[in-house]
Amino acid sequence: MNGSFSTILADSPWRFTNRTGKMAPEHQRLHRYQTMSIEAICALPVQRVAHDSCQRDAPRGENLKLRNRIIWHFGHGLHCTKRLSGRYETINWWTKSDQYTWNLDAIRVPAKYPGKRYFKGPNVGKLSGNPKGKNPSDVWDFPNVKNNHPEKTIHPCQFPVELVERLVLAMTDVGDVVLDPYMGVGSSIIAALMHDRMAYGCDVVPDYVDVARQRVREFHAGALRTRPMGKPIYDPNQSNGGH
Repeated sequence: MNGSFSTILADSPWRFTNRTGKMAPEHQRLHRYQTMSIEAICALPVQRVAHDSCQRDAPRGENLKLRNRIIWHFGHGLHCTKRLSGRYETINWWTKSDQYTWNLDAIRVPAKYPGKRYFKGPNVGKLSGNPKGKNPSDVWDFPNVKNNHPEKTIHPCQFPVELVERLVLAMTDVGDVVLDPYMGVGSSIIAALMHDRMAYGCDVVPDYVDVARQRVREFHAGALRTRPMGKPIYDPNQSNGGH
């Protein structure tokens, strides 16, 4: 499979300790799972399996170009008492070369002022923004997968499918091949299949692989529950939460 994958989505299972040697509270639960060190992750032969135009969402690597540092913001999580509560994760988007797939129109979001027009100059009266919507920027708001999320499984750190959908739509074309070497319960696989991409994934936890296979079967049967991409985040101040 050398040079076969056009996009690699990698969120490796690792944990860290702070300067006092204590493990961060949100990582203590990972003790019961097999994890990797940062050094081991960086030593993986990613370059060998990646296509020349490959893009990756990975920690770091040699001869890669960082295109964006994306902030995934979510509103719920652990409530800390001795530090600020963490409410975001970062996604580093790297490419192997300057030739890469980028489909902005596929991930545009509604503009703040969709009918805004130029009021002077040569374009007076014309729409000042793109009628298809605006660039979603590098700060993304998606609910994380908690107990009441429709996609919740046994995984303690599960990614929402809609988060990966945006990556798949923007960074791959129909028929491209996506690899997730730490697939967990298969959210990346599902996101790729939903949009007519091919997907490969693996994990060292057999229970996760079993769940991923079941989710793929449910997807093909039309029975898989996912949160629709673009659905407004629940707002208790609005009628029916804004949905």
